[in-house]
Amino acid sequence: MTTLSSSAKPDTSASPDAAASPEAAASPDAAHQPGDATHGASPAADVTEAVLDVARRAKTASRALATATRATKDAALLALADALVASSDEIVTANADDVERGRANGTSPGLLDRLTLTEARIAAIADALRELAALPDPVGEVVRGSTLPNGLRLRQVRVPMGVVGMIYEARPNVTVDAAGLALKSGNAVILRGGSAAARSNEVIVGVLSRALVAQGLPADAVQSIDAYGREGAVALMHARGLVDLLVPRGGADLIQTVVRESTVPVVETGVGNCHVYVDASADAAVALPILLNSKTQRTGVCNAVETLLVHQDAAESFLPAALSALGEAGVVVHGDERTAALAPEGVEVLPATDDDWAREYLALELAVGVVDDLDAAIEHIRTWTSGHTEAIVTGDLAASERFVAELDSAAIMVNASTRFTDGGQFGLGAEIGISTQKLHARGPMGLGELTTTKWIVHGEGQVRP
Repeated sequence: MTTLSSSAKPDTSASPDAAASPEAAASPDAAHQPGDATHGASPAADVTEAVLDVARRAKTASRALATATRATKDAALLALADALVASSDEIVTANADDVERGRANGTSPGLLDRLTLTEARIAAIADALRELAALPDPVGEVVRGSTLPNGLRLRQVRVPMGVVGMIYEARPNVTVDAAGLALKSGNAVILRGGSAAARSNEVIVGVLSRALVAQGLPADAVQSIDAYGREGAVALMHARGLVDLLVPRGGADLIQTVVRESTVPVVETGVGNCHVYVDASADAAVALPILLNSKTQRTGVCNAVETLLVHQDAAESFLPAALSALGEAGVVVHGDERTAALAPEGVEVLPATDDDWAREYLALELAVGVVDDLDAAIEHIRTWTSGHTEAIVTGDLAASERFVAELDSAAIMVNASTRFTDGGQFGLGAEIGISTQKLHARGPMGLGELTTTKWIVHGEGQVRP
């Protein structure tokens, strides 16, 4: 699959590339031991064969899942949720090891936040699985159908992808999201979660596998290849014919490595250089909470805002209070000259550079600029966006319509926080990623995006003339 990205500039603050960096191997879960390697083969060949064995077992498991009823899948999702909650202590203990190792290795606060699991977060992850169980099953949905003049009856229906691979970093919640979404959509999943969350993922995959078996479903429906390190990730990228779709989720380096290396079809998820534009007609009482929520509600996520643009006619009334509020929230501001000139006493504004306009901070940092008008805001965003999410705060309907029509990101918000670009918030259940490409899936990828279609044709002996 060809992938398209609307990123105009490279992200310069991406976290380390989990797919391309050498890593110490984590112990695989007992239910997911590697297959026997060929005697006398090189270590790389051993790893490749082991990963291919995982993929073959996933392919077999996917056939069982493809024919599972909704009742079976939903019961399994509820069992997974209960198993996670029951194993909270074990998961939190394993996660504490990962967090401590990450802190010792100098992992950024934003990534540490993504990495951290608490009992409350595990409960929320479990609740997301329960919400997923309540959603309609996409498998079997009729997309369209017709009867041809010759009497042939056509239906295009949704079917599972088959085997979905995930390569991601420092996000143990993704392990559960991916497993739940794959199960509900009838797919098997192979997970490569990286060394940063190795202990967390090992325990979580074990919990999920045991719960699946208890429900009569194959343990191989959810497998991890973390134990095989970088070579395992490369083998997964090259498992064309066994893996049907590969989704990278993480920093720019990781995503681009997968896009370049993979022979398996890839849906390209994107880094989040998101923008909030405060228009001349914006109500400050609306704009300020949107800005603060977009930046500070959770910083280490791809839908957090990284650049604020303010119309020059609103700058004098809005920016001083906004900069003070950002400062009180601990946000470091990188601004242009006009922003610095409006900073109240005691608020420092660092000079903004091209690196700041291009950057996904994933931290309490924000680039701020004053623009002449809506045209200048749109041009700035077109130049620097990663194609994820843009927001406009305005009381002018015409301005909002232009903003929506002339920007080409996966999600456009009008008078709402960028933090809403999320599968759960959109009512899609958990998401497997947010796609910034334009083929097959775009924006939050939920159940429908993990299916493809097949044509079913019924006839009564028709032959083509």
